[in-house]
Parts: sequence; C-alpha cells; structure tokens
Amino acid sequence: MNKKLHQFFTGMLVILLTLFCLAPASTGATNEEMATVINLAGKQRMLTQKMSKEALLIVMGVDAPKNRENLGKTAALFDKTLKGLLNGDSTLKLVKTENPDIVAQLNTVSGLWKEFHKSVKSVLGEDVSEPVLAKIASQNLPLLKNMNKAVGMFEKESGSKLEAGLAVTINLAGKQRMLTQKMTKEMLLVAKGINADKNKANLKATVALFEKTLSGLLDGDKKLGLPGTKDAAIRDQLAKVGKLWNDYKPVLDNAVAGKEISKADLEKAAKLNLPLLKEMNNAVTMYAK
Repeated sequence: MNKKLHQFFTGMLVILLTLFCLAPASTGATNEEMATVINLAGKQRMLTQKMSKEALLIVMGVDAPKNRENLGKTAALFDKTLKGLLNGDSTLKLVKTENPDIVAQLNTVSGLWKEFHKSVKSVLGEDVSEPVLAKIASQNLPLLKNMNKAVGMFEKESGSKLEAGLAVTINLAGKQRMLTQKMTKEMLLVAKGINADKNKANLKATVALFEKTLSGLLDGDKKLGLPGTKDAAIRDQLAKVGKLWNDYKPVLDNAVAGKEISKADLEKAAKLNLPLLKEMNNAVTMYAK
C-alpha cells in the first residue's frame, strides 16, 4: 500500500512540475519590465499626436522637409512599438502581452492604425490635399482614445507588481508627453480654421490638464491619484519642464483667446514644443527606472 501511495504521489508531482513549466511566462514579468511596458505604451499616445502635428506643419509650410523626415520616423516608431507590445521586442525591452483582453484592445488599435497610417503615407508622398488633412484630423483622436484605453489596462494589470501610486504616476507622467503634442496640434487646427471653436475649447482643456498634472506630479493630487514626489532629482527635472512650460503657455493662451495666429507664432510653437516633450520624456524615464 505504501509503495502504491508513493508511486501515486510521485506521479502527481511529475504532472504538477510539468504544468508549472508549461505555464505562461507573463506572470513572471519583472517590475522593470512592467514599468517599461507602461512607459512605451503611454508613449504611443504621444506619437499619435506628434504625427498629427507634423502632418499639419507640413501642410502649413512650416519647415516642411524636416517635418516630413520627422513624420516618417515617428510613424515607423509607432508601428514598431505597437508590434513590440503585442509580440515582444528585445531592442525595445518589451515583453509579449499575454493578457487576452489587452491583446484584443491592441488589435483594435492596430485596425485604427492601419487606416491612419494610410493618411500619413499620403502626406509623406506629398499629398497635402484637404481630404487627406480632414482624415488626419478625424482619425487621430479614436487612435489616441483606444491607445489610452490600452495603457489603462496595462496600468491596472501591473498595479499588483509596482508599488502603490507608481503605475499611476508613470501613466500620467507619460500622458504629459502626449499633451505637449496634442495642444500643439490643436493650436495648428485653430490656425488652419478646422473646427476652430471646438479646437479652442479643446486647447484650453488640454492646457489646464497639463498644468494640473504637472503640479500633481510634484506635490500630489488625490483626484488624479498622484502621490507626488520628494525625489530631488525628479523634482529638479520637473522644474525644467515647468520653466519650458512657462515659455510656451503664452503662445497657446493667445490662440485660446482668439488672437490672430501668425506665421511667427506657428514657428515659435514648432520650436518650443519639442524641448518641452524631451524634458517631460526625461522625467518619465526617471520614474520608470
């Protein structure tokens, strides 16, 4: 009897060990891997707006050759990162997404990206006609919205792996990158006369959200779920962001107030938004380490 029991338990142990070895590796994702996923998924939101901004700058003749080059690079990065989120990418340090709900959401993003990418390719091919511009203006927000939904799902999934508040902080700090590009895009749409009143209202709301979140990242905001930070290096980095923001905000405020947007204003916006994006990205990287 003892021999039979021994054989039975030995057999069960073998089965359990086999099942353990076959279990998906996704549950073993490290804190660093999850932080990278949230960071780069969040960066995708920014890229949707950066592409839209670059397309508008091309159409409006603001440093068109350089912005056409930038648009090609931005589109390539969005495509590579989306594929990396789905299937993994060692060069981006992205692990494959195993959660079926998140995979389904990323597939929704892929479908929207396919159509938006066609419009981007048209601009890259020097088609800056009104129909192409109209498609970019209408397609970019559903792409942004659904990418943002995916980021929220990643944040929720990683909440048990990252310390309290960190997943939210990486998400919202990453969202700030997107807002730098969204507000620039909205200013350009106002200048182009595309749904001007609506885009003025959108721009006003985007500016307010950027300011509120920047303050929350520094000193906390219960409504946003931000704990704030006492880390001196991160606070110094956010101070750099704040200084650049103070230079850029008056240009945006003029657009919200309905003042005429000159070519000089457009060139200033094109110049100032990129350093703001860069320094905000540096802040996100510090959180994600």
